Amino acid sequence: MLTNSLSMHQGAAEAASFLTTNLQAELDRLDSLDLHELRIRWRRLYRSPAPAHLNRPLLVRMIAYKMQTNVFGDLDRETIRFLERIARQRKGGKPATRTVPAVPEKKTLKPGTVLVREHGGILHQVVVSDTGFRWNGAHFKSLSEVARAITGTSWNGPRFFGLRDKTASGPNREEHP
Repeated sequence: MLTNSLSMHQGAAEAASFLTTNLQAELDRLDSLDLHELRIRWRRLYRSPAPAHLNRPLLVRMIAYKMQTNVFGDLDRETIRFLERIARQRKGGKPATRTVPAVPEKKTLKPGTVLVREHGGILHQVVVSDTGFRWNGAHFKSLSEVARAITGTSWNGPRFFGLRDKTASGPNREEHP
């Protein structure tokens, strides 16, 4: 059963690789098509004639987008709704109320969560508790204290444990209440 599952996974990976390679070849080929050939390609993809007012560069871009969504999938519903809302606001002459989607709420670590980080060739495990963090039998109030104990230097604890992107901005806050 495991061998069968593994071969199915390998088959899926090979199929994905083939689709990606084939897609890239088809995308590269679009540049060599004339306007008539692009309109034929449009009809095959969209199952309707291409709008007469679309120029060649726009046809190429829209056909390329459609080909990619056929292989990789389209935008999720939430993103589509967000973009449509911005378009409606701009069409109505109103400035967009939000230019970017809302930032997700700050997530906290639940007690019992185990954070794992390799440093200096040693695998370190930190357990989140109700009152802080436990590492090597010692209790710490913050992840930054744990990171400092592990490395011997000052670190942003959430960043050290991969809980925050390297480029994250904002105040230096711990990820635990």
